[in-house]
Amino acid sequence: MPIALSIALTILAVLSATLTIISKYRASRRGEYVFKPLTTLLIIGVALLANEPISQTYHVLIVAGLLASLAGDVFLMFPDRFLPGLLSFLIAHIFYIAAFTHESSGQAPLLYVIPFVLFGAVMLRWLWPHLGAMRVPVLIYMGVILIMAYQAANRWIETSQDGTFLALAGAYLFVASDAALAVDRFRGRFRSADFWVLSTYFAAQLLIAWSIYGR
Repeated sequence: MPIALSIALTILAVLSATLTIISKYRASRRGEYVFKPLTTLLIIGVALLANEPISQTYHVLIVAGLLASLAGDVFLMFPDRFLPGLLSFLIAHIFYIAAFTHESSGQAPLLYVIPFVLFGAVMLRWLWPHLGAMRVPVLIYMGVILIMAYQAANRWIETSQDGTFLALAGAYLFVASDAALAVDRFRGRFRSADFWVLSTYFAAQLLIAWSIYGR
């Protein structure tokens, strides 16, 4: 029964995410205010329903990360609350780092760090002249989210579990979402930004929530 209910919540989350994106493109603030947090709440429900998680510690840390993300969702709906939103997601990524490190050594070969360092360097080089007063917060945030993705990769390399692959895919989609958001905010708006930012973000959170179930 819990798995069936989790699948039902996942379907509802996908529907709610779709309505969030539609609301965004229609400039419907009411729709965004309802469906964006609702989507994350449904994903939190998926995570909470895992009655045989990989581990209780992993379960608690992922749910904590999702709750911090919910706070970030609410803050980012308001243009003047970008910094609190950034801080909320920073906290979420710290919880995810702790979760992904819990079942691995956290010490993958140095070779695996190179792609993350290169990606971060390219993004910073591109964004840096446009960041202004946000340079330090963005630098810190980028470092943390790339560490999160690296730890997800390290955990999958060491365990090769289905759940660790879901977490890895979710981490990479999270990086893609935040990269699109950063480009849209600091380099200039592009028409498909809302679709790419929101679709990859909600997919990332769903995969991370389902990673609790995997073995």
